[in-house]
Amino acid sequence: MGRRHLAAAVLGASLLVTGCASGDQPVGEEGFHGNVLKDKYAAPQPTLVDTDGDAYSLAGDTKKPVTLVFFGYTNCPDICQMVMSNIASSLTRLDDSERDQVDVVFVTTDPARDDEKALRRYLDRFDPGFVGLTGKLSTIKNLAESFGVFMEREPKLPTGGYDVSHTTAIFSIDGADEVPVIWNQDASAQSLADDIKRLLKADA
Repeated sequence: MGRRHLAAAVLGASLLVTGCASGDQPVGEEGFHGNVLKDKYAAPQPTLVDTDGDAYSLAGDTKKPVTLVFFGYTNCPDICQMVMSNIASSLTRLDDSERDQVDVVFVTTDPARDDEKALRRYLDRFDPGFVGLTGKLSTIKNLAESFGVFMEREPKLPTGGYDVSHTTAIFSIDGADEVPVIWNQDASAQSLADDIKRLLKADA
């Protein structure tokens, strides 16, 4: 099975498992709230651009023990803001030493509107330290497929704008540049914080 197909299969299984669980109840014998992947897959190689205009790769530039990755867009009317708020709130539940070991990366699914400045304005509402990535749509789609993430632009709205349908899972990348745990959109801030701490202990 190819890496993209494997990632898609794993993500599908993850959403089925976490979607049936309460956001604050551990899932699985490992004690994680998110879905632990038995067969971790490597973070993908495609390079995008961060909000400083620098090249950024999820495989090469995620240096910390835990990096959380979410695919969304700044004009998203609901889910993206909820998820990003929960992620930001989860980090406030860590002590300073734990927080220093965690990065958060937001990959836009709408590069036509989400340039570097738009992403920076959006992410600063949650945490100025969050990394925003944009780039060519084809590259973003390639990256998304590697995670098993679906993304598709919807027809134009009467207002002239448009929505982008996309998978709303949160991914983790560990210090070995592999994906060990995936959460669904309903993961609470406390659940994420608990799992981040568990991942940091495992890394140590």
